[in-house]
Amino acid sequence: QVQLVESGGGLVQAGGSLRLSCAASGSIFNINNMGWYTWYRQAPGKQRELVAYITPGGSTNYAGSVKSRFTISRDNAKNTVYLQMNSLKPEDTAVYYCNVAVGPSSYWGQGTQVTVSS
Repeated sequence: QVQLVESGGGLVQAGGSLRLSCAASGSIFNINNMGWYTWYRQAPGKQRELVAYITPGGSTNYAGSVKSRFTISRDNAKNTVYLQMNSLKPEDTAVYYCNVAVGPSSYWGQGTQVTVSS
């Protein structure tokens, strides 16, 4: 089992920045060379959507709505993935979830609230 703990959410004004962290623990012996990390978000009344992902090799991909504003990165030494969010907009308000897929297994964090005020 892998446990994921997100942190770094909060309330910020439009145009501001936040950095989310997702720390993995537990059975993580394969996570650096096999784990695909993905950040998702879910706004009230909306479906959960993919925000960004990073592969074991460090390749990244982003949803069009966050491209050029958000940056996903990973620190394998700390078993942690980050989501740097700049130029935040009110429409970025959501609960942000971290997911890691290792082979056939998928694990989720508990989520962290991000609220952007206008």
